[in-house]
Amino acid sequence: MNSQIFNKIQNDELIQKIREFACKTRVLLVGGVIRDFCLGKDNFDKDIIVADEDAKIFAKNLAEKLDATFIPLDEENKIYRLVLRDKINCIDITNPIENSIEKDLARRDLKMNAIAFDLSDNKFVDLFGGFDDLQNEKINIINEQNLIDDPLRLLRIFRFQAVTGFDISDDLKKIVKKHCILINNPAKERVNYELMKLFDANYTVKALKNLDECGLLCEILPIFSDVKKVTPNSHHHLPLIGHSIETVRQIENFYKIANKDVKEHLNSIDFGAFRRLAYLKLAGFMHDIGKFSCWTIEEDTGRHRFIKHEYIGAEMSLKILRGLKFSKKQTEYISDMIKYHIYPSHIIATEGLNDKVKMRYIRKMQNNVIDNIILAMSDRLSARGEAVTDEMVKKNISGLQELLSYYLRVRETLKPLPKLLSGEEVMALVKMKPSKELGDLLNLLHEEQLNGNITTKEQAIEFVKNNANMQTV
Repeated sequence: MNSQIFNKIQNDELIQKIREFACKTRVLLVGGVIRDFCLGKDNFDKDIIVADEDAKIFAKNLAEKLDATFIPLDEENKIYRLVLRDKINCIDITNPIENSIEKDLARRDLKMNAIAFDLSDNKFVDLFGGFDDLQNEKINIINEQNLIDDPLRLLRIFRFQAVTGFDISDDLKKIVKKHCILINNPAKERVNYELMKLFDANYTVKALKNLDECGLLCEILPIFSDVKKVTPNSHHHLPLIGHSIETVRQIENFYKIANKDVKEHLNSIDFGAFRRLAYLKLAGFMHDIGKFSCWTIEEDTGRHRFIKHEYIGAEMSLKILRGLKFSKKQTEYISDMIKYHIYPSHIIATEGLNDKVKMRYIRKMQNNVIDNIILAMSDRLSARGEAVTDEMVKKNISGLQELLSYYLRVRETLKPLPKLLSGEEVMALVKMKPSKELGDLLNLLHEEQLNGNITTKEQAIEFVKNNANMQTV
């Protein structure tokens, strides 16, 4: 394994530039780059330790040499970042803790993240058996105190499980359980980043199961304490927590078999630093969080009912996501996915379904059509109680796939709906002031446009005049 990684290091153009620049300075690659090379992955984020020169001076000089942007990340701990002109590669530079390579590596989180490579003498430094963990596909920490010193590392354990698919030992799970409450201490922005790394990875389902088993899930997302109370029923063969995780698995399955257009859409970076797919998986995990709040069981039939849970869940998600420092764009997307996760199934069940009905749905969901349909299909395949027949599932999935195919055929011809009247024009037209009633009237006008009933400004004016009084009654 070491020879394979050694060759990757020798063939990495950026690493060789760093080596040439640091010919008189002891510099070590550390952490992620070694781990990624060992796993056969590309790496664009190099971490280096500068052993015998001030990290700030070294970083500024290297930035000049590489024509990179110099960014101070943490002046107190002397951590600096260089962002290269390609906006893809970056280098994080620091001095070793207490001027000791050994102490620096000893304070890291996982053994597999504490392997270094000395560019000065071409030797690996593996003090804690990191290569053994990588070879055996295990996740182990260096010591328990490191988790206590920075509790975000509790979540990083599961983020790295989601990335690698490696197993976490029972002893480490016990340690996480003991300290799980500490995850409330780090800044929410840091928790957000690790959580999204987890949802952007390939083994999210495995990590979510362990995250729940170790008590960390309900510390990060307390709403799942209620989700876990909802039992299986005639329409759901799994308890609600199991259904939520299975929905994520089904989203991943659809992504794997998706065509080029769908994959390209889900791989797009539209809401921040992560793929649209990552936010869809989080939405899939949260899509039923409103169920406990409206859970009833009919006395005569024993049927479990969750009336309007999608709207309740969407509203609940707003506060949860804001608390975890998600952006407005990210929050709106996830909330909309929750609110409309049943919507496409209603569309395909419409009596006399035609292109006009499909187009109304597409206009309403805009650029989220693909995501919404995949969520609906994933939800359907994750609920297979005794009242759900194979024929019901087959019919639903077939209808949703046809709706998706229709969208992919027509999407290049779609144009945004024109704004026929502004809010100011409506206020002047019917003598209304900014109010809830005005908002309701504008929403009604928009719905009529979606339905294709209003296409001109003249029709919009007539509609507003005829309906203004209804909004003020």
